[in-house]
Amino acid sequence: MKLDNYGSTIRLAVLGYGCRGKTMLELLLDMPDIRVTAVCDTEPDRLEAAARRVKERQGIEPFASAVSLECVQREDVDAVVIFTAWEAHIPQAIEALKNGKPAAMEVGGALSVEECWRLVRAKEETGVPVMLLENCCYGETELTLLNMLRKGLFGTLVHCEGSYAHDLRDEIGLGDINRHYRQRHFLRRNGELYPTHELGPIATWLGINHGNRMVSLVSMASKACGLHEWLQEHRPDSPALQNAQVNEGDVVTTMIKCANGETIILKHDCTLPRPYSRGGCLRGTKGMWLEDNRSCFIEGHSPVDPTHWTHRWESDKRYMEEYRHPIWQEYHRIGERGGHDGMDFLVLRAFIESVRDNTPPPIDVYDAAAWMSITALSEQSIALGSQPLPIPDFTSGRWLQERRDRAAGTFALFEK
Repeated sequence: MKLDNYGSTIRLAVLGYGCRGKTMLELLLDMPDIRVTAVCDTEPDRLEAAARRVKERQGIEPFASAVSLECVQREDVDAVVIFTAWEAHIPQAIEALKNGKPAAMEVGGALSVEECWRLVRAKEETGVPVMLLENCCYGETELTLLNMLRKGLFGTLVHCEGSYAHDLRDEIGLGDINRHYRQRHFLRRNGELYPTHELGPIATWLGINHGNRMVSLVSMASKACGLHEWLQEHRPDSPALQNAQVNEGDVVTTMIKCANGETIILKHDCTLPRPYSRGGCLRGTKGMWLEDNRSCFIEGHSPVDPTHWTHRWESDKRYMEEYRHPIWQEYHRIGERGGHDGMDFLVLRAFIESVRDNTPPPIDVYDAAAWMSITALSEQSIALGSQPLPIPDFTSGRWLQERRDRAAGTFALFEK
């Protein structure tokens, strides 16, 4: 296994040079087999900064345009990576596929279920792949838990939980100044806006779209107070924002039922004070794991008081070391790089190698559609008084048997 498996040059169009785009562009420019030939941003200063940075690093000035289609259509572009606002991800990915360019798009929730179907149809009609850049699927903890599951430590998996729990009041509240898209979503929408950081790893543990699928959900939102009070205190410069109605509930809880009987709970929690957490919980017939206190109980391994038959938590540290996933064994050997504890590098390399080798990406269009649809469906459920709703089968039944388009190789997440 080689994670720094550099090969023939891949020419990329990079769409978006906001906060996320800056970080990911730097990481791409560090890779010897990547050449950025086109950059795009609708903000003139960001577009100029992106082009300047590429020229500084590569010595050649890239094509620069505020219109994504002009970048996507170029003959000197082999693939497209999308780091724009949430609402642009799927339309720009479809644009790339229709022009014969494999696309990778950053995470976020879909605006509608139909938008997800359009993405699926574009991939199926063109035969061009698209990958969701869900970096948390390649986290060291998440992959180690996947390895532990495959080795049977947790027994039969029954229930999973995950959160996007991140105090973002300042980022959201200053969004009009910093030109960050989150603000408009929190003011106008109410749902599980950012599901894939927690759901992506859970989907790999449960084999979603590979012998299992999500069949229904129900969502509930708390009242919206945290962001409103922050705006009143911190934005005296903008009476309109101080008095704005905030639609997004402070805590949104979504329950999901799977075809094989497992249950999932997701929580979106971004406008109340708290430390960051992805709130992981994994429950099986032989044990469980909890993220927030980094502890687990594994039957036959963890301590039990023989007098009172009392189960005791233990640190997950020894399991994280003993069952470290092969990807991370190699990653520690070569040295971690990039942001988010090294996950960004891994997910980008997974896409790049799939393009270079002309193989299916490990997080494909069906995964992207299923995971991103949770946002639109949770909005509908909440609007209907927390009514249960069906989750579409974006694979059209192919989840039932081994899929021929399943990714293989170093970065594969689902077992053959």
